[in-house]
Amino acid sequence: MKKIKRKIKILICIILNRIFILIFPLQKNKVTFLSDVRKVMGGNLECVYEYLDDCQYKKIIALKGDHRDKRGFIKKIKLIYHLSTSHYILLDDLSRECNYLKVRKNQEVVQLWHGAGAFKKFGWSRSNTGEDVGPIHKGYRTYTKAIVSSDDIRSCYAEAFHMDISKIKATGFPRTDMFFNDQYKENIKKSFYQRHPRYQGKKIILFAPTYRGAPVSKATYDFSKIDFQQIYETFHEDYICILKWHPALYNNIQRGYVEIPDLSQYNHFYKDFSNYRDINDLLIVSDILITDYSSVIFDYYFTHKPIIYFAYDLDEYTGYGGRGLYFDFYDYVYGAIATTTSQLIEDIQKREMYDEKRQVFYQKFLSACDGQSTKKSCEWIFKESA
Repeated sequence: MKKIKRKIKILICIILNRIFILIFPLQKNKVTFLSDVRKVMGGNLECVYEYLDDCQYKKIIALKGDHRDKRGFIKKIKLIYHLSTSHYILLDDLSRECNYLKVRKNQEVVQLWHGAGAFKKFGWSRSNTGEDVGPIHKGYRTYTKAIVSSDDIRSCYAEAFHMDISKIKATGFPRTDMFFNDQYKENIKKSFYQRHPRYQGKKIILFAPTYRGAPVSKATYDFSKIDFQQIYETFHEDYICILKWHPALYNNIQRGYVEIPDLSQYNHFYKDFSNYRDINDLLIVSDILITDYSSVIFDYYFTHKPIIYFAYDLDEYTGYGGRGLYFDFYDYVYGAIATTTSQLIEDIQKREMYDEKRQVFYQKFLSACDGQSTKKSCEWIFKESA
């Protein structure tokens, strides 16, 4: 019965989309900013939104925090209307709204994506890992353009989106521009410590791993692999540790699907910032990052601070049946690798920088990011299609 209802809803969306196309013209310079994974504007979407002149462009915002959240009936109809009549539709992740969309002549559906580089396999690339991705990712066929952070990874996105590589351009990622703006970084630090004065004088460890499991609705993490008490006992006098769970994992924690350890006895050391607006702000204020296979490694590169990869399940994660990576894991590494809590503690204490690896990493994954990525992206998306 659920499948029948779902098919009926999709059919209604298709019919409404086609009716709106017949009745209403494409509205020149109307831009819809669409995301099913964020409640507030952020990342590449926000950078482009702020760059565009309000007088020249009509900007529509259509956001929700989770794929599973439902838009109300009226909101859904309005969204279909906006998608049917917008000259430009900009996304930063998968949106199933594209599954029923018929792309009109001169209409642009542009994937800005949410993470720089090309780390974990996504989209159609995941069919090589044994996962059935067809029903989930068929909306990718609507994309007319996509941006990436370097020329070397255009082929990865072409595979993931089933797009001709000529439609993918290395403009750099707009969200990285902030790291080239010294005044912006100083303002972020000042604002952060005004809101959290107790953190003054403490070094900040940012723990931001990605999730495990597929599909994204089953996102989880094996918290037993890390000894939170041992880390507290070693570092609590000089550090605080900010926890930033991946949005998919955090959504499942909030829904009660995933249980996290009770860290209340260490509440002066561990701070959960999972609902913080933008992780890039946390990258700026942190002193060291602990992550694993997360695309946060690409943004963090520009902070010029130590990074540790806590990869306790490397073989499982990268192998067939796991998530899979586009390149060998060690191509992504410009910091220490730890697989146990003891190694993690030792690497935090060492704080090594691995300068030679950093340069190779930049050339492969981030060479188009130069502080002008928003400008370059907008010129390609809007001026070349005007």
